[in-house]
Amino acid sequence: MSTLKIYNTLTREKQTFVPLIPGKASMYVCGMTIYDYCHVGHARMAMAFDVVHRWLLASGYEVTYARNITDVDDKIIRRALENGETISGLTKRFSDMMDEDLTALGILPVQLQPRATEFIPQMLSMIATLEEKGLAYQSEDGDVNYAVRKFPGYGKLSRRSLDELRAGERIDINQSKNDPLDFVLWKAAKENEPDEAKWDSKWGKGRPGWHIECSAMTCAVLGERFDIHGGGLDLQFPHHENEIAQSEGALGHETVTYWMHNGFLVVDNEKMSKSLNNFFTIRDVLKSYDAEVLRFFLMRTHYRSPLNYSDFHLEDAKNALTRMYAALKETPPDDLGLDWNEENAVRFKEAMDDDFNASLAMTYVLEMVNQVNRDKSPRVAGQMKALAGVLGLLQRDPQAFLQGAPSASSLSNEQIEAQIAARLDAKKAKNFQEADRIRADLLAAGIVLEDKPSGQTEWRRA
Repeated sequence: MSTLKIYNTLTREKQTFVPLIPGKASMYVCGMTIYDYCHVGHARMAMAFDVVHRWLLASGYEVTYARNITDVDDKIIRRALENGETISGLTKRFSDMMDEDLTALGILPVQLQPRATEFIPQMLSMIATLEEKGLAYQSEDGDVNYAVRKFPGYGKLSRRSLDELRAGERIDINQSKNDPLDFVLWKAAKENEPDEAKWDSKWGKGRPGWHIECSAMTCAVLGERFDIHGGGLDLQFPHHENEIAQSEGALGHETVTYWMHNGFLVVDNEKMSKSLNNFFTIRDVLKSYDAEVLRFFLMRTHYRSPLNYSDFHLEDAKNALTRMYAALKETPPDDLGLDWNEENAVRFKEAMDDDFNASLAMTYVLEMVNQVNRDKSPRVAGQMKALAGVLGLLQRDPQAFLQGAPSASSLSNEQIEAQIAARLDAKKAKNFQEADRIRADLLAAGIVLEDKPSGQTEWRRA
C-alpha cells in the first residue's frame, strides 16, 4: 500500500507524512481578510485544503484543522469608514457570508476558526518576547518592527537572500525603520482610526501587524509545534517567511513540519484578486453554475498548479458531472461501502497519497463511467460513487442534479479542436499531467480521442 507524501515548500521535495503525534494531524491555513464577498480565488484555497482535510480523515487521522479570520486590517478599517459602519459589524456580516459560500461548495467545517481580534494579548506577549531577545525594536514613529537581519534563517522558505530582498521592489520604504527589510509587528494608532481598531500596549495604543497575528494564533490554538501550515502561493513571501522569523525567533525552535502552498487561480494569465479587479465572487458564479460543478472544477487541477478560470472549463466540469450522474441514474449504486482493494480504489489512493493529487484520482473515477454504462453493475456504480464521495462529489440524487444540467454532448467542434490543440501544446511542453487531464475531460464529455502514428489526433463523439 502507498504512504502519504506531501510536497514541502520548505525543502522543495515530497516527504513522507509523519505526524508529530501518531494517528493525529494538525493543520493551520491562513484564511480570508473579511471586508468583501469571497471570490473564486478564495474558493480555490479553501478547496485545496478541504481536499487535504478530507484525505487525512479518509486515511484514518484525527484532524485538528484551524483556519483563521483576519478581522482587523487597513482594508477593513477603510471599508468600514467608507460604509459608515462598525468594524465588528462589517466583519460579522462578511464572515457569515463566507461561511455560507464555503458551505454551499461542500467545504467541511474546520475545527478551529480563530479571529485575530480575539488573540491580541498573545500577540503582545510574543512581540515582547521578540523585543527581549533583541529581534524587535520601537521606531520613532511608534511602530514596533522586527529586525530581519538579526534572524539568521530569514529567507529559507522563499529561498531569497537578504541581498536579493534588499534590492526587491516589495520592501516597504519607511525612514523610521533601522533597515528597509524590517517589518511591522505593532502599528501605532492613527488619529483617524476608530477606537475599536486600537488596543493598549506598553508601546502605546495601536494594533497588530498582519504577520504577527498568525504566529500568535498558531501557537495559541495548535501549540508550539504542529504538522502542516498552508495557504496561497502569494503568502510564501513575505507572510509565511515573516511568520517563521517571528515564531522561531520567539520560541527558539521550528514550529511547522510541512509547508504547503496552493497555486493561483488565474484569469488571462493574471492571478485573480480584488486588487487587480479581475475577480468573480463565489455568489456570482453560483448564479450560473451548480455549486457541485464549481467544486469539481476547482479540484480538477493539482492544487500546486495554476488553475485557469473560464466558462469553458466550468462547462467542461458540468459535462463531466452530468455524465457521471447519468450513469448512476441508469444503474443505481449499491450501498456495500468502499472496497479499498478494488483496482480503481488502489489507483485512487495512490494518486491521493502522492501529494493529494485529486485531479488524477478523479480521472480514475471518470474512467469508471464507461464500465458502469457497459456492465450495468450496481457494485461498480456503488464503488464509483463511494470514491467520488471521499472528495465530496456524487452524493446527491442523480435526477436532482440532472434536472439542471445540460446535455453532455454540448461541446462544439471548435471547442473540441481547441482542447485537442491545448493537449498537443501540453505534450510538447512535457506537461503530461495536463495532457492527460484534457483527454480525461473530453472523454467525460463523451469525446473519444485517438492518437495516430502520424502525430495527428482524431476524435469522435461516443
